Amino acid sequence: MLNAVIGVGESSTLMGSYAVSLSEAVLRRRTRDAERAAKIESQLANKIKSEFISNMSHELRTPLNSVLGFSKLLSEHENRKLSDDDIVEYASLVQDAATHLLTVINNILDISKLHSGSFILDPSDVQIADSLDDCLMHFSRQITETGLNLVCNIANDLPILPGDEQKLRQTFTNLIGNAVKFTPSGGTIKIDAIHEPGGDIVVSIADTGVGMSEEEIRVALAPFGQVDASRSRWREGSGLGLPIAKALVDLHGGSIVIKSAKGQGTEVIVRLPTTQEDPEAI
Repeated sequence: MLNAVIGVGESSTLMGSYAVSLSEAVLRRRTRDAERAAKIESQLANKIKSEFISNMSHELRTPLNSVLGFSKLLSEHENRKLSDDDIVEYASLVQDAATHLLTVINNILDISKLHSGSFILDPSDVQIADSLDDCLMHFSRQITETGLNLVCNIANDLPILPGDEQKLRQTFTNLIGNAVKFTPSGGTIKIDAIHEPGGDIVVSIADTGVGMSEEEIRVALAPFGQVDASRSRWREGSGLGLPIAKALVDLHGGSIVIKSAKGQGTEVIVRLPTTQEDPEAI
């Protein structure tokens, strides 16, 4: 009987040791897998940031070169005897380049503030219809010159929205700007804005542009990601418009949904609540 008891005890001890060894082996394997995944993620993040910095350098140099080049031509007016039309054209090009440069710089500052958590909204009463009208007015000449078709269905009964008017306008400017940028001539951009029975304002910005795959959507939403980061990409851009728009909508308690397919266009749906549970939240 004593031997039987001892045998059982030894068996239990062996089983316990085996269980501990197995647990340690599983833990080591999971640790290695976690370290490998963290390393890959870190390498990918560094790669994306490096590409972002490289592209930012390009995005900043391009308009700056235009400002320097055309301003130099204007400064040599006495020697070149520029016509009035030339002066107006060069001055307009300098202004366009400077505006683009300022937009890129502001986007960089905004994404930096958003990531540091220091971004502060200035709450007020916002009429979304007016914000959309202002954004569309901003792109009216570009839409006409590129031969795009614009279809707008903005409801007349949209309620006042509590939020930061300037930042919501920036959000829609970024989204509409992307639609204009990535829709070839002859394509269509459709803007819808409605007030749902549940209380949310829903704005849809759809285009018949180049579209994106699911993976490209994830890249485009990344703070430092660009769907096409090559120098030969067919449209210039810093790649910050969509992440900033999403972050600003999130700060307003809303959401952004992107539906897209390669070669079939993109639809961005922005949902914004018309009430805030905590007025101090923004």
